[in-house]
Amino acid sequence: MSGLPDGTYDVIVVDTHIDDDGVLHVEVTISAGPEIGRIVPLRNLHLETRHGRLGAADPYALLGIPGSLQVRDGVPTFRVETI
Repeated sequence: MSGLPDGTYDVIVVDTHIDDDGVLHVEVTISAGPEIGRIVPLRNLHLETRHGRLGAADPYALLGIPGSLQVRDGVPTFRVETI
């Protein structure tokens, strides 16, 4: 995620899968602001919802879901807004 400045970004999930080692991969696109349209790959991240942590049992359920991506000291945290 190099080059993405610290801050909070509105995003939409555009791709997701679990690899052979069970690691969750999510790609989000930034949907507002100066970084709009930028695709950000996330790997092995903590997914949070308004109701707590989200499991990775069905990663495809995340497709098209809006959320926010917070980057602090270069470390991303993705929060799903609608689940």
